[in-house]
Amino acid sequence: MKQRRKILFICGSLNQTTMMHQIAKHLPECEVFYTPYYADGFLQFMAEHGFADFTVLGGPQRRNTERYLSENNLPVDFKGQNDDYDLVVTCSDLIVPKNIRDKKVVLVQEGMTDPRNMFYYLAKYCGLPRYLASTSTTGLSDAYNVFCVASEGYRDHFIRSGVRPEKIAVTGIPNFDNCAEYLKNDFPHKGYVLVATSDARETFKYENRKAFILKAVEIANGRQLIFKLHPNENVERATREINKWAPGALVYSTANTNHLIANCETLITRFSSVVYVGIALGKEVYSEFDIEELRRLTPIQNGCRSAENIARICRSVMNGDFYNGSAMMKNPVRKLEKSYKGKLVPAMAKGKKK
Repeated sequence: MKQRRKILFICGSLNQTTMMHQIAKHLPECEVFYTPYYADGFLQFMAEHGFADFTVLGGPQRRNTERYLSENNLPVDFKGQNDDYDLVVTCSDLIVPKNIRDKKVVLVQEGMTDPRNMFYYLAKYCGLPRYLASTSTTGLSDAYNVFCVASEGYRDHFIRSGVRPEKIAVTGIPNFDNCAEYLKNDFPHKGYVLVATSDARETFKYENRKAFILKAVEIANGRQLIFKLHPNENVERATREINKWAPGALVYSTANTNHLIANCETLITRFSSVVYVGIALGKEVYSEFDIEELRRLTPIQNGCRSAENIARICRSVMNGDFYNGSAMMKNPVRKLEKSYKGKLVPAMAKGKKK
């Protein structure tokens, strides 16, 4: 009997973990295992002693992932130590553990990437660790066979950032490829202004939260304000600030963000992937990114087919159709693009702009 091929899915945030789970469901012929995000050496030591609790290596994000894996009875191989895998699938290459560097790897875009700053250039040109530049350096490790991305706009974005074009496959990404499904929900409020906050302060970035809240009040102009807090945020502090500067606003820390976006009139964010849900659903959106650029980057809406597309790429890599991404005997990326021609388009490409 032919032995089933084995795949390790490296999780991270809850969003990353659910994406990995969706992809794995389309690989029933393989034996799959999951692991929370991990590192080597000093970084892993920091994580194990609580000094990385503001990242996916520890703290609430790690606990959320472990809870999800447990509740869904998914097989776990922590750090991929118990087997020799035919393929590794991950949502981040900011850290590339030593034990996967000789493996075939498929990288999947998680969502929005951070804006380029000084750390991006130091990481790209001076060898600074990529994780210090956050997600602005996504894809720059080159330690993967294929990088599955959300849209043609993101393909162009990553090429400009320095990713090799021949390694990129436009597949769409799970959790962002069928935003219309969020319109069916039981959230009781409608027609409000939604503010999706960030965990900038928890990850040691600057944010003038008072100014952000007051700007939201100005945009709302008397309409009901609802704040959805980032999962990694200090809930007590954030709630206290909102009550002070936006009295009467409702605050949610655990509600389904996508459902809140579906029912709102206006969405306000800073640097958050949820803005793409708002754009795909035709909402009026505010972001510190250029809105027209966000429209170009918006993930393709293909009716939840992204996980299937990525699974197809995974099979191609395991079959040897990709050789470290630099040469291809076959080209399943082009076949995939051709088969969905006319369907893989940004949701707002032909929609009205607010």
